[in-house]
Amino acid sequence: MLILGQRGGPLFRKHHVYLDKVAVAAMPEEYEGRLVEMFPGAYRQLRLMAVGPYDLALSKLERNSQKDRDDVRYLARTVPLDLERLRHIYAAELRPILGVPQREDLTLQLWLEMIEEDRS
Repeated sequence: MLILGQRGGPLFRKHHVYLDKVAVAAMPEEYEGRLVEMFPGAYRQLRLMAVGPYDLALSKLERNSQKDRDDVRYLARTVPLDLERLRHIYAAELRPILGVPQREDLTLQLWLEMIEEDRS
């Protein structure tokens, strides 16, 4: 059975658009309220939404690969990230749902130090 948004499904056949389901890392609980519309007003019947920069950064916390750290460093430079806001979202929305919060506490602290070092 084809789902509407699958490759080969009705959406694909009519508009050549399909959606891939991907595994997503842990996201802060209220991330949906911070979604950012991409290309507002560009389409009549379609709104494309993206995760905001704080939620994107925090979604990389558990994996913490070099690529993730580079991405967070880039976000911190270009947005720029408010580190107190990042801490608040982490503590209020992400930490309570993590499997090993103590490990992620340390990772976040290391990231904050990395960002502060970049800024000085």
